[in-house]
Amino acid sequence: MDQATTEITTAGTSRARAFYELTKPGIAGYVMITAGASAFVGSSGSLGLLPAIHTILGTGIATAGALSLNQYVERDYDAIMVRTRGRPLPSKRLEPTEAFLFGIALLLGGLIYLALSVGALPAAIAAASALAYHAVYTPLKTRSFAATLTGAVPGALPMLIGWTAATGTIDRGGLALFAIGYLWQLPHVLGLAWMLRKDYERVGFKLIPGGGAKVIGFYMVLATGLLVPVSWVPTYLGYTGMIYAVAATVLGGAFMFTGVTAALNLTDARARKVFFASLLYHPLLLAFMLFDTVRL
Repeated sequence: MDQATTEITTAGTSRARAFYELTKPGIAGYVMITAGASAFVGSSGSLGLLPAIHTILGTGIATAGALSLNQYVERDYDAIMVRTRGRPLPSKRLEPTEAFLFGIALLLGGLIYLALSVGALPAAIAAASALAYHAVYTPLKTRSFAATLTGAVPGALPMLIGWTAATGTIDRGGLALFAIGYLWQLPHVLGLAWMLRKDYERVGFKLIPGGGAKVIGFYMVLATGLLVPVSWVPTYLGYTGMIYAVAATVLGGAFMFTGVTAALNLTDARARKVFFASLLYHPLLLAFMLFDTVRL
């Protein structure tokens, strides 16, 4: 392979990597997991392989599109913040128009795929999630702490995408999983926002409430405290067994402990513990939920 061919290949690989980064693959991947887990529980363990693939893949494509569009919309902010300067658009590895068209194609493609493969309702919820993310959460970020409270809604909607893909309806079980996803995100985002508060201040993001550390601690304790009883609902409704309920109690108690500790004296170290506890809590909860799904 000559030098010119090598350079072309390297450039192509670099661009492919940039488009991949544009989708925020870590977040998109986890959204796919939550949608798949929710679909499995909603089906009482009877979810077929093909519906599972359709649900996971369609949700992932639509989510990747929404996240790509988010990087397009916030490219000027990303260029200022230290944490995000290396993203594809601030680093000039992609042009804004490329990112916009790529995001639109993925979002529309994912929505159409969901509608054709698992139904109009999951596709409509995915569309609502993208709309809430861009039309409500994103513009609120520079205006009010309400952004954090509303931003958890599109973050939790993939649970309903998966649920409705399996059941065809929004019922108490789906809403319970949505509530778990919503409450989990609040301490997750608050812990991260506290650690990155100086970066966020550079661009005027208001993801933490006014009133200082005590108010942030209050929200952490409230959310983690509510998670414990809310996480019992799937067992109460008969979708999961007692193994899950016990695990949810232990996990929720440990998560709440980190929130209470942070509320007593909020430091970067304690906020980091809340954040990392959130990264453990939800996937472990879903794992026990899948393991102990009651099959009918």
